Amino acid sequence: MKLAMKYIILYVNDFDKTMNFYKEILGLPVKMQHDTYVEFDTGATTLSINTRESIKEIIGLEMPASSVASQTFELGFVVEDVVATIEMLRGLDVPIYKEPVTKPWGQTVAYVTDPDGHYIEICSAME
Repeated sequence: MKLAMKYIILYVNDFDKTMNFYKEILGLPVKMQHDTYVEFDTGATTLSINTRESIKEIIGLEMPASSVASQTFELGFVVEDVVATIEMLRGLDVPIYKEPVTKPWGQTVAYVTDPDGHYIEICSAME
């Protein structure tokens, strides 16, 4: 069996705030939107958002309301300049969870959070 990651869907509490974060603050282009379901173009894997209420109605999955993300995963975005990206995000009042640091393997990483508290790694490419 060969599996290929095609998309990730984040279930969110505040659609407008989250839409603004990914579209306006992170600058991700919208590929498609239908009501509260949105797909962002991030390259080979699509990042999607939908509301917790909508997913209950559409497919019947229980998505408990939560003000805190489960923190069982993170999203990773590769950028050319981690420090400059973090400073730009700081200027837009994005919560900086971990400041940039260079790891022993040479990669620079930092962490921010989205409006629902999902971890987002901002990192340099692996050399």
